[in-house]
Amino acid sequence: MQVAQSHTPSMASSTSSASSASPTLRGIWLPLVTPFLRDGAHTPVDHAALRRLVAHYRRSGIAGFVICGTTGEAAALDDAEQLAVFDTVLTAAGDVPVIAGLAGNHLGHTLARLDAFNALPLAGVLTPAPYYIRPTQAGLVDWFRTLADRSRAPLVLYDIPYRTGATLTLETLLTLAGHENIRAIKDCGGNAHTTQALIADGRLAVLAGEDHQLLSTLTMGGHGAIIASSHCRPAHFAALYRAVQAQQLDVARTFFHALMPVVKLLFAQANPGPVKAWLAREGLLTDVLRAPMTSASPALAQQLVEAIAAVDAALGAKAAIAA
Repeated sequence: MQVAQSHTPSMASSTSSASSASPTLRGIWLPLVTPFLRDGAHTPVDHAALRRLVAHYRRSGIAGFVICGTTGEAAALDDAEQLAVFDTVLTAAGDVPVIAGLAGNHLGHTLARLDAFNALPLAGVLTPAPYYIRPTQAGLVDWFRTLADRSRAPLVLYDIPYRTGATLTLETLLTLAGHENIRAIKDCGGNAHTTQALIADGRLAVLAGEDHQLLSTLTMGGHGAIIASSHCRPAHFAALYRAVQAQQLDVARTFFHALMPVVKLLFAQANPGPVKAWLAREGLLTDVLRAPMTSASPALAQQLVEAIAAVDAALGAKAAIAA
């Protein structure tokens, strides 16, 4: 999959309609964790581990990486650290596309960060509503249009009201879908009617953002997912996606039901604690999170090891054939 062509900010228009969902923003996207080291009271980014993670996942069947999102603990990284993370990932990812997370509620600061992103070869920019301040729907439309006008890469809306405090209504989302540089949505809105309506409308690539809604979104015609659980055996998630595309729904259901116990455990405590605990046991990073996030309990970490072993026993042969 090639990195999407960038858009010149002055070319983006808030009145032009996208003809169809982006052909590049499809498949299973991995919202990569950010590894840290423990150095006394300090927790610097572990760039060696970050390169190791990218090398581990880049040929696993994923469509691309999402960097500095919620799972990547972006709120705990300053601007310079985020740019350094992007540099490491983009260098290591090669031809695998990369989406950057961009969250904020100060428009000037958010635009300044976006200007820095515009120098990077990104496949997209994933951005939620401005958090905490709860603007009107008109204010949300203005916010996203302003970002889309400024961004060189296509905007991926991130609808996650339980984190931002702002709900994007279906009317607002359909209005935003008319902007030529708003191309997709990470759907964590929790409204099945909205999900169905966006898929039927066809202008935005609808990417499941809630891991347990992966199969339902795909079978309705959704375009993929951005899900943290794909850190664990990503080939199985990619095989599930391919099975739906091939209309092999029995195969897709087999993968989905086998993976759900792992998904449940990964969110039994605050993300990304559980996934980092498992990755540490795999030798891919050190189990370090930045405050206020905390590591998963040893008991949960062990449950994950056992659940993933059960998935391997059930799906190992199928995944090898599908890969």
